[in-house]
Amino acid sequence: MLAGYGTGAVMAVPGHDSRDWAFAKHYNLPIRPVVEGGNVEEEAYAAKEGTIINSDFLNGLDVKDAIRTAVDWLEKKGIGRGRINYRMRDAIFSRQRYWGEPFPVYYKDEMPQLLEDDELPLRLPEVDAYLPTESGEPPLARARNWKTRDGYPLETNTMPGWAGSSWYFLRYMDPHNGHELVDKDIQEYWQAVDLYIGGAEHATGHLLYARFWTKFLYDINKITVVEPFQKMINQGMIQGRSSFVYRLNSKPNTFVSYGLKDNYDTTPLHVEISLVEGDVLDLQAFRQWRPDLANAEFILEESGSQKGKYICGSEVEKMSKSKYNVVNPDEVIERYGADTLRLYEMFLGPLEQFKPWSTQGIDGVYKFLRKLWRLFHDEGGSFAVSDEPATKEELKVMHTAIKKATEDIDRFSFNTSVAAFMICVNELTALKCNKRQVLEDLVRIVAPYAPHIAEELWQLLGHTDSVVVAAYPEVNEAYLVEESVEYPISINGKMRHKMQFAADMPPSEIEKEVLAAEPVQKWMEGKAPKKIIVVPKRIINIVV
Repeated sequence: MLAGYGTGAVMAVPGHDSRDWAFAKHYNLPIRPVVEGGNVEEEAYAAKEGTIINSDFLNGLDVKDAIRTAVDWLEKKGIGRGRINYRMRDAIFSRQRYWGEPFPVYYKDEMPQLLEDDELPLRLPEVDAYLPTESGEPPLARARNWKTRDGYPLETNTMPGWAGSSWYFLRYMDPHNGHELVDKDIQEYWQAVDLYIGGAEHATGHLLYARFWTKFLYDINKITVVEPFQKMINQGMIQGRSSFVYRLNSKPNTFVSYGLKDNYDTTPLHVEISLVEGDVLDLQAFRQWRPDLANAEFILEESGSQKGKYICGSEVEKMSKSKYNVVNPDEVIERYGADTLRLYEMFLGPLEQFKPWSTQGIDGVYKFLRKLWRLFHDEGGSFAVSDEPATKEELKVMHTAIKKATEDIDRFSFNTSVAAFMICVNELTALKCNKRQVLEDLVRIVAPYAPHIAEELWQLLGHTDSVVVAAYPEVNEAYLVEESVEYPISINGKMRHKMQFAADMPPSEIEKEVLAAEPVQKWMEGKAPKKIIVVPKRIINIVV
């Protein structure tokens, strides 16, 4: 029975709760599914949606409708009533740790008292260790003479992290003010924060308290805004790719490879991802991972390209130490560099969405940066940038990328910016472009995403100032004007030919040239056209 679930309620759903399922399995109790889908013989089916089964008058209803129907039934019978329970999050304000704002509170005759204004600010004292005392008191109890000027003991708990972070954005507006939190005129100039970016958990953490403090300060006439933030973006969580080994239940010291696991009775176990390369387990590293695995034995793949190897299973899950799928950024930086890490994180997908991390996928971004570097160097690796004027085609490629990157930054669509950089570098490489006029702009738009390589290239281009102070390039729409357009030509609904025409050629002129073209005549089989439609700069449709 869960005390917070409901008054007098005993909840037992072994088919749909992992704890109840494990309890029922252990004591060999029957497990009856009540939501359609899943295999409760293998594991609990914890879906929050679906169709109700094995539940009398609730059968066939959606889960949400079934809950409402059950509550209505109980109320009509007079044996229960629906109720919404609200839970206060993090009601406890104090923390038994060192790092945090100390409370301006002391104790006189064991009763709490507030410090006088002239005794503030109260600063953290020095301690010999940031640990609780041997008797279990908070770290501040280690401080010598942690007392008021009259000798009364000060509070040894500190405030939580969100105590300061709930208002620090206001202090940034007026950081050197020694008389008040923030000058009201200065705050009125800056107003609220334009953009707040944080994980979804911030909605019930920092954001909740920042709004509370802001509203309180507004009510006591200290600030002029009632909301702290104008816009919020919840960044999506980066998920991890978990790897699994399969332990034989009959021989706990033996592990069977993924391709053979269905031939045995096994239990999947998470394994440290650093021991796995492309799903192949490093057997020696696995044995050294934990003392209990030192004598591990393996049943390896018996055929195919993976013969003789141990192949792990995989699954995309939340990154967690308990799942051994946490990616250490220091290791990624050591292997690929910080720019690759930054670019790959942005390239994974839209900012707001959950995105699975793939160590294999990061290699593509690493290759892109090397290709970018080669644009500035000859085949021998020497810096080779030309001061010759850029061609129209080269300028079109560059300004297409500038336009895309500029629009994407305004939309916080960083993944599509990285894709635009890749297209740009590929096209400039195909054009064998090494023109300074183009490459300087390329460095400037890449710099916010890959600052280290951009700084190196900027210096090689002869600049003494940092690229971060260089003006961001502006798109010149004149370079993007199409001089000619390639039209696909559809005859009776099927694309049969393509023809190039000047972008400003009138449709009537296009019609004449299309109908006179030999390939078009061939597909028309000598028949007169019933209809010809020219969609400017898009397509030509002919019906015969």
